[in-house]
Amino acid sequence: MSLPLMPKATAVWLVENTSLTFEQIADFCGMHALEIQAIADGEVAIGITGLNPIAKSQLTPEEIQRCEADPDTRLKLRPAESHLTRARKGARYTPVSKRNDRPDGIAWLLKNHPEISDAQICKLMGTTRPTIQAIRDKSHWNSANIKPRNPVTLGLCSEADLEKALAVSQPRSSSIFLVRASEASALSQPAAPADTGHYGRTEPQDAHSEAESLFRRPASPAPAESGTETDPDDSADF
Repeated sequence: MSLPLMPKATAVWLVENTSLTFEQIADFCGMHALEIQAIADGEVAIGITGLNPIAKSQLTPEEIQRCEADPDTRLKLRPAESHLTRARKGARYTPVSKRNDRPDGIAWLLKNHPEISDAQICKLMGTTRPTIQAIRDKSHWNSANIKPRNPVTLGLCSEADLEKALAVSQPRSSSIFLVRASEASALSQPAAPADTGHYGRTEPQDAHSEAESLFRRPASPAPAESGTETDPDDSADF
């Protein structure tokens, strides 16, 4: 059975905004009825913002009303083909009411998915590179009030668009890992020894050393050895 996007957040919204039974919500979200009851009692999913399945085209108001009227019926998820959107061209338009939430969504992407490139974030969130950099280095004018929040929950992008961006970023994250691993391996290797000539003699490494070897004064020749040694007493006779 197909489940809605973000089942727990959807369950929170259904508990707060409908009169459906715990069993109906549990069946639709793929959860246990006791877990739905714990959500209603405030013991589970504390702090999770509800996700409206109507806004995500996963349910219709008529479907909810039908199941509210008969506790024995079960909610039916709308077919995926009915809520697929056309691929848009150009920058994404963000409604004015949601533009204040956009920095929170960007901060969430930077924190939880650093492998996504700035170009992908610009396309996904309808923002600019300077804004992304300002949020990254905390120089944004409203940095003190920015809290990382899921852009899907905020309605800034769809789950399908986010998954597509993550799929595109996987090869990039793998290549970055390989480059960093090769750099770390190169740094861990010992430095190569100096070039040596025959018999392990170190060759000159600079021009100064080479010049000294070329213009070094030759050693004075040793005196020729005579056939007989001169006695000191004999030389004294002269």
